[in-house]
Amino acid sequence: MSLSPIHVIGHLNPDTDAIASAIGYAWLLRERDGLNAVAARAGAINPQTSWVLKTIGLEPPPYLADASPRFERIARTLPPILPDRPLREAWAVAASSRSGAPIVEADGKPLGLVTGNSVFAFLSRQMEERVDLELVSVARLLTVRAREAVDTDVPQFPRSMRVRDGRQRVLREERDDFIVTNDDGTYFGICRSPDVLNPPRLQLIMVDHNEAGQAVGAIEEADIIEVLDHHRLGNPPTHRPIPFTVDTVGSTSTLVSERIIAAGLTPPRPIAGLLLAGLLSDTLNLRSPTTTERDRRAAKQLAQWALGDGSLPFRTYQEYGDAILASGADLAARSVESILNSDLKLYESGDLKFAVAQVEVANLMQLNPRLAEISAGLEGLRAARGLDLAVLMVTDVVRGASRLVLAGQTDRLNDLPYTRLPDGTLDAPDLVSRKKQLLPAILGLLE
Repeated sequence: MSLSPIHVIGHLNPDTDAIASAIGYAWLLRERDGLNAVAARAGAINPQTSWVLKTIGLEPPPYLADASPRFERIARTLPPILPDRPLREAWAVAASSRSGAPIVEADGKPLGLVTGNSVFAFLSRQMEERVDLELVSVARLLTVRAREAVDTDVPQFPRSMRVRDGRQRVLREERDDFIVTNDDGTYFGICRSPDVLNPPRLQLIMVDHNEAGQAVGAIEEADIIEVLDHHRLGNPPTHRPIPFTVDTVGSTSTLVSERIIAAGLTPPRPIAGLLLAGLLSDTLNLRSPTTTERDRRAAKQLAQWALGDGSLPFRTYQEYGDAILASGADLAARSVESILNSDLKLYESGDLKFAVAQVEVANLMQLNPRLAEISAGLEGLRAARGLDLAVLMVTDVVRGASRLVLAGQTDRLNDLPYTRLPDGTLDAPDLVSRKKQLLPAILGLLE
């Protein structure tokens, strides 16, 4: 496998399909292509996905805050030298690495670096003290303690710090070597100024999205090397041609499953169970208008892999799907922030910026007792993000209907074919798909 990881990552506010396709596709790339592919997530795990992961026995993928390189990416973990060890040990490290040698206290805290300049400064101090250097051999010089010739003014950067945030300080320095620490201040490694000025870019594969506005932060600092998705086009530019798949199926988990089948591989049961959950969640248990025959075929194959041995307490994928939908369909126990942000997507149309969030319920009556606080939260979200319009789509996954809560320039949506109720919400029978039904209708009015 290659040493540099390839991060397979879904959109902000990931849903079950985003998490499933990231984990499933990373597994396929490792097994089929031998790549060092790792799944990541761009946001918190929502209640439904949390239930699925717990049920099938998988951990959530690690959180990637943004795609900006950190100092840990450019650090070299040179062996540390204790301050009271002879200078020759530090000089050997410096000579072999062609950089400074880290001098580190016994408690792990870095004291500084031994460099050519710091050794020269040490000799200069000896001359100022009228030491007869003709009587000092190189061998004797190298027996002094390393702390005598260390540069203690070397800037230090936490390993989790973004490289771009430390670049200006590095540019102001005349030295080339810097210390990288763990977040507790202990020694981690060293880095050089050329690496700070031109750090390696993260390699990302975008799954279940292709729009920069829905991607992990600082996407412009990464190299996007592939896209696997089933949504409308809105992709950022890339530095070179890449494999780019946007297909008309109900879930990205379907696309991953088809590739696993084409490769002649059989995924572990937890991976199959997760992909099946992603597919069933995004297609509302194959009842959404986005569902295709390919989704149904993929669901049957995934069910054979995931449910065949009885390790999960579901006899059929339909039963599994109903349990998945029910797991995230209770508003009573969820915070307003969770309701609004667990499945939120941002869009632009001309000069208008808007958001559409979706939350699933088992009965639309769950909205009534919380409508006031949800409406206030939606308006707060709109204002905080500088949006012109915000919509929350509350979807009854049992009856296949929705109600829309609106904030902002709501008059722009007056011509939507839904009935305005006395409480200000819009009654939308048969509306279940944000991607195929609601978003095209909104864009049609805004263009």
